[in-house]
Amino acid sequence: MVMKHIKVLGSGCTKCNKTAQIIEEKAANMGLTVQVEKETRPEALFEYGVMSTPAVVVDEQLVHSGSIPESGKIEEWLK
Repeated sequence: MVMKHIKVLGSGCTKCNKTAQIIEEKAANMGLTVQVEKETRPEALFEYGVMSTPAVVVDEQLVHSGSIPESGKIEEWLK
């Protein structure tokens, strides 16, 4: 099984940290190994065209931005 690479883009704010934590917990509950990286460089936001954080990038594809994602959405990304 291929490990998913997930980036949480943001300033390192509480919501960004919570998003990374929720993704890691959800993956563990599903028995999956994922690499979650917190990306705080402003350039990263420009690279992915992000206007609001937290934003989530799964395998180099922007899948979410502007809020802490719902549990169901995270499950879909991890499948």
